[in-house]
Amino acid sequence: MGTVNSAFSIMSQALDNDQAALNVVANNVANASTPGYTEETPDWQQNQPVAIDGISYGTGATETGATSQRDRVLEERLDQQQQLASASGTRLTALNAMQALFTPSSGTSSTAGDIGSDITNFFDSFSSLEANPTDNSLRQEVLSSASTLAGDISSAAASLNAQRSGLDQEASGTVSQINALTGAIAQLNQQIESTSPDGDAGTLEDQRQEDIGQLSQLIGVNQVTTEDNGLSITTASGQLLVSEGTSYQLTTGEKNGVTDFFLGGTDVTSDLASGGGELGGYLTARDTDILDALNSLDALAYNISTTVNAQNNAGVDADGDTGEAIAGSTTGAMTLDIFSPPPTYDANQVSGGTDVSGAAAAMSVAMTDPNGISAAATGQGTGDNSNAVAMANLAGGTIVNGQTPLNYYSDFVSTLGATVEQVQTENTAQNASVSQLQTQRDALSSVNLNDEASAMTTLERSYQAAAQVFTMLDTIISSALNLGYESAVS
Repeated sequence: MGTVNSAFSIMSQALDNDQAALNVVANNVANASTPGYTEETPDWQQNQPVAIDGISYGTGATETGATSQRDRVLEERLDQQQQLASASGTRLTALNAMQALFTPSSGTSSTAGDIGSDITNFFDSFSSLEANPTDNSLRQEVLSSASTLAGDISSAAASLNAQRSGLDQEASGTVSQINALTGAIAQLNQQIESTSPDGDAGTLEDQRQEDIGQLSQLIGVNQVTTEDNGLSITTASGQLLVSEGTSYQLTTGEKNGVTDFFLGGTDVTSDLASGGGELGGYLTARDTDILDALNSLDALAYNISTTVNAQNNAGVDADGDTGEAIAGSTTGAMTLDIFSPPPTYDANQVSGGTDVSGAAAAMSVAMTDPNGISAAATGQGTGDNSNAVAMANLAGGTIVNGQTPLNYYSDFVSTLGATVEQVQTENTAQNASVSQLQTQRDALSSVNLNDEASAMTTLERSYQAAAQVFTMLDTIISSALNLGYESAVS
């Protein structure tokens, strides 16, 4: 009867094993739509065989739990690609908003107007004045076109500064999310290290990986596996965010009018800008793209204002006056300035080493009387047009960093457009890579209901087979007990 008892034991264990495996499949089905859930498969281990008279007899198998179907290398590659795509996508959104400011055909209230046309119209107004330097309406046209040019440049600078402020707020807003995720990852590390130091932690690892995936969309990170199934998380440049069960909080502070970011008292703003994630995209747009655009507009505004003012003060206006310094002026302003002197006005340094920050935002027309336009050259009568010709010729002069005003502005717009196109190309390629990696991961780790249905059917049949063996063993026992008796035992 020992053999029959062994058979009963094996079948009883088979029923338990099949039921445990069915529970794993049922759990997969129940969590098929759960974000971050990884498919689990039952683990089977052969029982130690029994040797009788030198012959080994199998004693069945045991279902020892479930293993999540994950590839950590693949998941890390996906996280790294996701942080690149997130950074370029965030930066691209900012760049598109910038580019819209310099697209007059957009027809929106946020556009800065066609600064290129403004430049042409402004210098053309002096060409018109050449023909009749005493015509008051032509003089008024000079001031009108100057006002349009100054207004559009200052409007563009104001819009860029507003966008920069918005990006600064967006960047600051990611800090609380980053700190919450790093804190959660540290807690999960502790749980995993205490419950599953040598093996798969199931849903705990799923949640940790889900948090890491969200974190990598916000900030560039690297992962390092530690003892007992733990993880350390660093920024892309190596500063610690999580060390096993400890998280390190990202903090902020204002510096030069914008938010800087700190880890352990160290300013890591520039490192985060190049690290990836939304934060990297915000910081790159804030500290590189928008600043470059503002610097270009500042140079344009400063050099047009100072050069035009200098040339107008060099001539004679309709009242026969020449330019001279305004008494008590701290900016070097002259009596015949057309534009208000820029904040860093330096009559001896039109371009080069002068700091011209803020010149675009401050650009405005100072002159209100059209008689102040100096069409005549010094020593000539008010009907002379020599200085008007010189003013018109400034359009072809290399007065803005070695280029004509229009060419300088055109190059700025072209450079901005090329940057937008480059980032768009990068983002498209990165998103395609993310999609490819997600497909690979899902093929391995996501729950496929067809596969689960097939596994469930197989396990149900196995359960039924074990139950059928029980029935057969019961029949055998009954027959043995009935031997020599007329009445059957059932």
